[in-house]
Amino acid sequence: MTQRFLRFLLWSVLCFSPVSGMWGAGQENDAQIHVVVNMVQLNVAVTDNKGNYVTGLRPQDFVISEDGIAEKIATFSEGNERTMRIMDIPTTPSGGKVADSEQPGTTQGEPETLNSLMSGSNVFILFDTSNYMYRGFVFAQDAIADFVRSLETADKIAFYSYSRDLSRATRLTSDRTEVLRGIRTTVAGDDAALYNCLLLTVKDAARFTGKKVVVVFSNGPDNSSVVPPEDVAELAQSTGTAVYMISTQEARLEPISTAVFERMTAATGGKAYFAKNWREEKRAFSSIRDDLAHLYSFSYYPQPNPNRGWRAITVKLVGDNLKKYHIRTRNGYRPQPARPSTENMAESSSERSSN
Repeated sequence: MTQRFLRFLLWSVLCFSPVSGMWGAGQENDAQIHVVVNMVQLNVAVTDNKGNYVTGLRPQDFVISEDGIAEKIATFSEGNERTMRIMDIPTTPSGGKVADSEQPGTTQGEPETLNSLMSGSNVFILFDTSNYMYRGFVFAQDAIADFVRSLETADKIAFYSYSRDLSRATRLTSDRTEVLRGIRTTVAGDDAALYNCLLLTVKDAARFTGKKVVVVFSNGPDNSSVVPPEDVAELAQSTGTAVYMISTQEARLEPISTAVFERMTAATGGKAYFAKNWREEKRAFSSIRDDLAHLYSFSYYPQPNPNRGWRAITVKLVGDNLKKYHIRTRNGYRPQPARPSTENMAESSSERSSN
């Protein structure tokens, strides 16, 4: 087999294997016609020229468009405050829900469930345990542990580590003790397959609704992945997963890695940090914690749009006094057609065999 074929095969397995139960929680079984409503979730940071967070903004201060089409905000919240419902789920004249196809980066569900779906953040920590980490391993563990303790109580955390393979040490939980235990039990490994493992982490995060964040601690470049970083970035954008990356100066020695880290985080609405020592590592984690606490989160039901490819999202502030501020968020997503569930396929097969 050629290297190109092997790379395509692994990419197909990682990205296109079925994910069961990803968006099914909000559906109800009743006598009405059952259809799907899409809700695109968006997390936005607003800062002034000095990098300070701008707080107290209202839904009417934001204007959202998708491929140039104006969108209406359905839900809105600031930080971990209670989610406000701005607009009901759109309905047909007969009272049924509007039908559409599922899309990565969207959530289906009734408005009354939105507070539980969008309260706090789902934070996935991905820790580099490759041979790049031998010298600073313990210091990095301490910085991650302090970060876990500092997160809001509403946040849920998963702790993963990677070298050549991904280790899911602690699944998503609100139990800080369990997460800290996972951090302390990690051991150093061999080569670094960052993009392979980051892709799997983003795919795990996509199963959940609300704020989805991946925080990567990397001590060097990727030297054994077969998945290109561009594909990882697109999947993170399309699933609404913000990627934050903290790297040591080792990555600075390879300009390509530096550029990739910065592009990937910017495209998903996150940030990239390059720490010279353990003190700067802790400051970087503190900055990410503050960012999560100040994000504006809102959602919208997309207006009819024939584009089934990449959809560009634009967020702007209204009013001359607000236009001076800076906005950071993901810049778009790629919708995908809904895949039939295993149950639906089985029912369809049964119906065909009985006719």
